[in-house]
Amino acid sequence: MSTRELSVGEVARRSGIAVSALHFYERKGLIQSQRTAGNQRRYQSDVLRRLALVQAAQQVGIPLQVVAERLAELPAGRAPSKADWARMSARWRKQLDERIATLQFMRDQLSDCIGCGCLSLKRCGLLNPQDVLGQQGEGPQRVA
Repeated sequence: MSTRELSVGEVARRSGIAVSALHFYERKGLIQSQRTAGNQRRYQSDVLRRLALVQAAQQVGIPLQVVAERLAELPAGRAPSKADWARMSARWRKQLDERIATLQFMRDQLSDCIGCGCLSLKRCGLLNPQDVLGQQGEGPQRVA
């Protein structure tokens, strides 16, 4: 268990994350602090590893709620280990592969769409693949 306590300013400086973002992460349950008698936040040093994990997950598009759920599975007061990260990233790999495939499809369809000019929501493979909006009923299905 980590015993070194860090101020919010020190955590911000060492992690490169703004103090306001640290407070936001704390409200979302990604990190935890203790309060001093003067009501100042103090973080255990393992928070730096947790923040690095949060930043890495965000870089690849993992929603913060999903990251918070995985971090909640770890024992309190301990930095995530390489094995913890391997388990988390393995669970996210399928989701990321699906997102990559979707983005590649959209990229390819966008190239076709520019030349198509159909402006038809019924036929458009990019805005309405397989006419999914038509399956919701007649008339407009999107409100701008």
